[in-house]
Amino acid sequence: MKEKAVTLNDIAEKLNLSTVTISKALRNHPDISLKTTKLIKTIAEEMGYTPNIMARNLSARKSNTIGLVVPKIAHFFFGSIIECVYDLAFQNNYEIILTVSQESVEREKKHLQTLLAMKVDGIIVSITQETTDFSIFDMIERRGVPLVFMDRIPEIANGYNTVRVDDRGGAFKAIEHAINLGYKNIAHFGGYHNINIGRERKAGFLEAMQKYGLEVNESWVTEGGFGENYGYDTFMKLYRENNLPDLIFAVTYPVALGIYMAASEVGLHIPDDIDVICFGNAKVQNFLSPPLSCVDQSTELLSKHAMEMILENIEKREDYEPRQVVVDTNLVLRGTCIRFNKNR
Repeated sequence: MKEKAVTLNDIAEKLNLSTVTISKALRNHPDISLKTTKLIKTIAEEMGYTPNIMARNLSARKSNTIGLVVPKIAHFFFGSIIECVYDLAFQNNYEIILTVSQESVEREKKHLQTLLAMKVDGIIVSITQETTDFSIFDMIERRGVPLVFMDRIPEIANGYNTVRVDDRGGAFKAIEHAINLGYKNIAHFGGYHNINIGRERKAGFLEAMQKYGLEVNESWVTEGGFGENYGYDTFMKLYRENNLPDLIFAVTYPVALGIYMAASEVGLHIPDDIDVICFGNAKVQNFLSPPLSCVDQSTELLSKHAMEMILENIEKREDYEPRQVVVDTNLVLRGTCIRFNKNR
């Protein structure tokens, strides 16, 4: 037989006090002395009392929960984001309700509707690669629920809280570095154009090529997503066409991983036969052969700014002015894109 949940009345009856006194003590109300508060909390713990958080939240009109919507979970970048956000939320007495869209716009919309129904205090979201209808975000704004777009930013983001890395500048750094090594035949395996990271990383690539007067081979500039399969399939297509470049700039680490897999399968060695650099850093890149050079985007800073924005927005509500934060990038050189093989 299940034990009955301990209530405020049970504690009040045991201590011969009113339920109002018990309730105030458990909330550290100044009307109750420290001695009485300590006694009540000790007895409550001994009796196994658990506060009804949902009821308390309804009364206070605050849930101390923040919704987090990410497109993937089995991904180093988003895994690191989740860990950082959870840690920062805990430090500020908030709980995170995590949802994962799996790059599905239908799931994303359902998750957002569920979070609204759960009365979360705010929402942090990184949109899917399919998201083109932004009406759900307009509805969230109309309801007055604080919203922060992080990393992947929709085109309607003007006037919203946004935090992202300098995708264009980071891509430019990578290509400029490669050009200075002597590379000219450079490909870009890019992401979808409807998402800022796809647009901006491609723009940085093209800007660097134009600055140094290098011709852009249109067959080497592709658009197909952010995952391993895209990197693998695009590499194999160019290989079969005998149309491989000297260097590939991959829009994400998973795309670069797909390139590694394809190159290994056809017997080409990185970086001697073909070279690779990517956008996005992951610890596992140190263990690839060779270790992969990349543009590093700080998940710690992205998470920090996103949490600061959402907490301030929750606190100030109507008096809050949305902000747009851009985090700088760093070039991390490992075992690729560190020298140009003239004999290739």
